[in-house]
Amino acid sequence: MMARRPFAMLVAFSLVLGGSLAARAETLRVGILKFGTVRWEMDVIKTHRLDEAEGFTLDVRGYGGGEASNVALMAGEVDCIVDDWLWVGRMRADGADIVFAVPYSSTVGALVVHKGTPIRNLADLAGRKIGIAGGPYDKSWLLIQAVAQKEYGLDLGAKAELAFGAPPLLNEKFLTGELDAVLNYWHYVARLEARGHVRLFEVAAAQEYFGVPRTVPQLGYVCRGEVLRAKPEAVEAFARASRRAKEILETSDAEWDRIRPLTKAKDDTVFATLKRRFREGIVRRWGDEERQAAARLFAVLAELGGEKLVGRAKELPAGTFWDRVRW
Repeated sequence: MMARRPFAMLVAFSLVLGGSLAARAETLRVGILKFGTVRWEMDVIKTHRLDEAEGFTLDVRGYGGGEASNVALMAGEVDCIVDDWLWVGRMRADGADIVFAVPYSSTVGALVVHKGTPIRNLADLAGRKIGIAGGPYDKSWLLIQAVAQKEYGLDLGAKAELAFGAPPLLNEKFLTGELDAVLNYWHYVARLEARGHVRLFEVAAAQEYFGVPRTVPQLGYVCRGEVLRAKPEAVEAFARASRRAKEILETSDAEWDRIRPLTKAKDDTVFATLKRRFREGIVRRWGDEERQAAARLFAVLAELGGEKLVGRAKELPAGTFWDRVRW
């Protein structure tokens, strides 16, 4: 009996070690847009093995559009995707078990006008043709309309000629002069900005107008609730890897040179603008203050967009933000 005790102890130790290694090998499946800016961060994590350093495996899965990634999340094909807390709030109000777990970026879009234009403020857009990415109930468009109404008494949606479309197409139409202004996502704005065109009004400025600091992120990694319950340590590890990747992108120009092909920047000016704007959006703080500010902005958007924007939610539903990730 005594002779077999060391073997029994070895078996027990092996089982414990095996369980530990299995936990450390937890996989987190993250769905991203194939050509989006999140791909840059994912590439840094995988290239530098930041997931391995944190004890989990990052499985990145690319999708052709936001709707496809949303469907993948709800179908359980992936554990997390990138979306905003507005969508999370709307879905939670309808009973969906999804949570805004890890903030991604505070960089948002802007309304751009041509260099040399006589347009100086939102009031000057009356009678002009405006291109808008995201549709008539896009939160950025609603916020800008609200500012125009409050500041100038201008119903911009009624007084301007509106054209809705895909972000790259809108940029093209703007550059050919078919549009007087364009409201687009930040990386498309950066490409126009690099050509000398002017950011007339930033979505972050509209956010500030309603009392919410521009540093409060709208975008983040949204995970299924069952994932957060089943493997919370893996999601926490992912949050650390994400922050470490951003630290690298914030401090290393060499790293940007390495990922430059992913940015699709056609020249140095575009590349430099994309890098600068990405760095500006790195989230420095994520705690109660930021969560409360997001809830205030949600209430504003609920008032502006109503059920077509936020569904049945009148305020940000409880549990929208995951409490285990803070900094």
